[in-house]
Amino acid sequence: MSADGAASSRGEGTGADDGEPPDSRRASVGLGLDRLAGGLGLPAVVGAVLLAYLVVPFAAFLVRMRSVDVPAALAEPAVREATAVSLVTAPISTAIATVFGVPLAYVLSRGSFPGKRLVEAAVLLPLVVPPVVGGAMLLSLVGRYTPVGAAAAAVGVPLTDGYAGIVLAQTFVAAPFLVVTARAGFDAVDPRLEEAARTLGRTPLESARLVSLPLARNAIAAGIVLTFVRAIGEFGATMMVAYNPRTIPTQIWVAYVSRGLEAVIPIALALLAITLVVVGFVQFVVGSPERY
Repeated sequence: MSADGAASSRGEGTGADDGEPPDSRRASVGLGLDRLAGGLGLPAVVGAVLLAYLVVPFAAFLVRMRSVDVPAALAEPAVREATAVSLVTAPISTAIATVFGVPLAYVLSRGSFPGKRLVEAAVLLPLVVPPVVGGAMLLSLVGRYTPVGAAAAAVGVPLTDGYAGIVLAQTFVAAPFLVVTARAGFDAVDPRLEEAARTLGRTPLESARLVSLPLARNAIAAGIVLTFVRAIGEFGATMMVAYNPRTIPTQIWVAYVSRGLEAVIPIALALLAITLVVVGFVQFVVGSPERY
């Protein structure tokens, strides 16, 4: 191989494969730094304050973890039971929110009907009221002395202080996240794509299933993640409707009241680990957003 060929080969292996000369790359970096120092400098500094506020408590929590026997604490029967309850109820609540929330999101995105504004406000209502107030609202409907609660208890399915009550509370608080996020995904899909599918003989339902649903899947997946995280972390409404059996957040509160902050750390780590696994799994299944 000639000297020119060797030099060319070395150039191809050292970063020239992107077709951009080193001087051009340095100019791009310099332009980015100039932009950060210029128009983005002040927003970056202000944003860094919030970022630090979000990260520092998390780091302090992890540092404090070193003084706690996490495996022994997680082996306690109350902690294992609370973890099992949350792992059963949160996926059920998320599934219910998905089955009923995705169609509602599609209707709100594509439909135009009288009272649509009221429906949108009703979807956002659980996001506006404090969770404890949401729990009080649910008790006024499904409490043991209400007609609905008494009828359910009469057939052996009490809607409070049980798994059903936990699912009701989690769904009430978490489902709006699914509806709002999925609707944003459907809004981003051009309706003309569905119209084109109908011209090819597809029914409106088939057009939605074959066109809009796949294109909005990333937004729907994000809504599922948000719904699950909100459901498994729900405390206020769950405590009002079903204090027993205890979920992880309820057990965290009980541990904190009885034994202080040190007792909270292992249970909180378990909750954090579960949410991270779910987020990673959904991202793996859905994949990165595609460009259309």
